[in-house]
Amino acid sequence: MIAVMADKLETDTHATADLREFSAWMTLEQRRVFLFCRRILQDADEADSATQDVFLKAYRALQKNKAQPADLENPAKWVTRIAANTCLDRLRSRSWKLWRRRIAADDEKTILDTAPVSGASPEAQIFAKQIQRRLELAIAKLSGRQKVVFSLRHYDGMALEEIAGVLGLDVGTVKAHLFRALGKLRNELHDLYTSPLDR
Repeated sequence: MIAVMADKLETDTHATADLREFSAWMTLEQRRVFLFCRRILQDADEADSATQDVFLKAYRALQKNKAQPADLENPAKWVTRIAANTCLDRLRSRSWKLWRRRIAADDEKTILDTAPVSGASPEAQIFAKQIQRRLELAIAKLSGRQKVVFSLRHYDGMALEEIAGVLGLDVGTVKAHLFRALGKLRNELHDLYTSPLDR
């Protein structure tokens, strides 16, 4: 991606210095942005592609002086907003939904069988994978905005006010999205935290 951007830059010293500075910043933020996109899109390839789009959009905004001074005061928040909007656009895209695919069951079994085992017992690992899969399936049923709010709150540990700032929403709207997301997740996963006597 950096090579693509470098081709678009003039070759003067100032542009090269800007590119190096952007590249260093991107290296610091790339994993966090990828994990965020992965949680929202639930597909590693799509998350990788979205991450590249995020930094390309950020770079273009900087090159064209479209980034606001307030954005540059907190670049992590700014790039998270770009990532959230990029993921929401992809979730809305009919073509993305059409081409989205899950790994074949036989391939998944082969990968799981050959994965190295460490630490916990095989039973505990299987149980943890089942819970993780259930959580992923439950999150997949949330609306795009609910996924973003839930991820920023529970995976990135952002305060509601921060999420509102990143997404450009009122705090009340963020609370409503989070409330609905948690309600849906509780309904989907109720058997994991209730005893058989409560059911």
